[in-house]
Amino acid sequence: MFDEPSSYLDVKQRLNAARIIRSLIASDTYIIVVEHDLSVLDYLSDYICILYGMPSAYGVVTLPASVRDGINIFLDGNIRTENLRFREESLTFKIGEVAEEESVAKHRNYKYPAMTKTMGDFRLDVKAGEFTDSEIVVMLGQNGTGKTTFIRLLAGLLKPDGENQIPELNVSYKPQKISPKFKGTVRMLFIKKIKAAFLNPQFNTDVMKPLNIDNIIDQEVTHLSGGELQRVAIVLALGQPADIYLIDEPSAYLDSEQRIIAAKVIKRFIVHFKRTAFVVEHDFIMATYLADRVVVYDGTPSVHAVANSPQSLLTGMNKFLASLEITFRRDPSNYRPRINKLDSQLDQEQKLSGNYFFMDA
Repeated sequence: MFDEPSSYLDVKQRLNAARIIRSLIASDTYIIVVEHDLSVLDYLSDYICILYGMPSAYGVVTLPASVRDGINIFLDGNIRTENLRFREESLTFKIGEVAEEESVAKHRNYKYPAMTKTMGDFRLDVKAGEFTDSEIVVMLGQNGTGKTTFIRLLAGLLKPDGENQIPELNVSYKPQKISPKFKGTVRMLFIKKIKAAFLNPQFNTDVMKPLNIDNIIDQEVTHLSGGELQRVAIVLALGQPADIYLIDEPSAYLDSEQRIIAAKVIKRFIVHFKRTAFVVEHDFIMATYLADRVVVYDGTPSVHAVANSPQSLLTGMNKFLASLEITFRRDPSNYRPRINKLDSQLDQEQKLSGNYFFMDA
């Protein structure tokens, strides 16, 4: 039995873990896995059981379904065979659906110089790049290639080697590790840190309500679970007035449904308020939904890495997936990215044509 084996792992490590777990199958062996990364669950499983109900009150486990049907039932929120709906709305992954709601005008252009940062035996080289408002840039790379280091450089928490300086940016930063020290309730924390946003009806509707903050608003911060802390940290980061939002692993500790909701909240906030976000994310479904452009990392983890300039989602994803030797297709019903089984016919065909990633179903 494996409980959330993909936590803290990068995409490559998640797939390696999935392959190792699958290799344990024998004629007299059952393997049971709890997993919130839907692309890993898809790659790993033979059958899916869905659990629904009311958190902290009751739960129901469905009968096993095939992998595609099981995940699609979960996303649809409707078990047709039992004529039962356990979620009010379906979850889909159509890229750009937020941007399509309104024409996105881009007014500002930011640039950062080529930089180098040495930390002990590790060196990160950042190629010069630029970005605009109403845009989310997702960092793609293995653990230990300096994604958090780059975020901290942009935030001004680290200084690059040599003369190059980061332009002064008004930055809000959500760190990778969240350690609660605040003595008091969530409401008191918000009033102290982000009072203007907390009292803003638009912010409440766009950010706090979808993240179900009302359920934990009067709980002590130090008593919150990992997922509850993550949701509070996302609200705190988005509630700070800033031009650039640096968000490090927003999916950690969240369940599958909360991940999709958090991705939609971040996307809608960045577009509507005409801001920029740099996001580090290893959940592939969340990363592809969020990204307008991507920064792909090359190199050897913990030794030397290069952060390339931001590039288009399709080009960047193709480059990143080629380095991992995996291919993705899209589910026709809800557009979610699905990993092709290694050396399957579709996997081989996509590798031969160089299409490791598809934008549309």
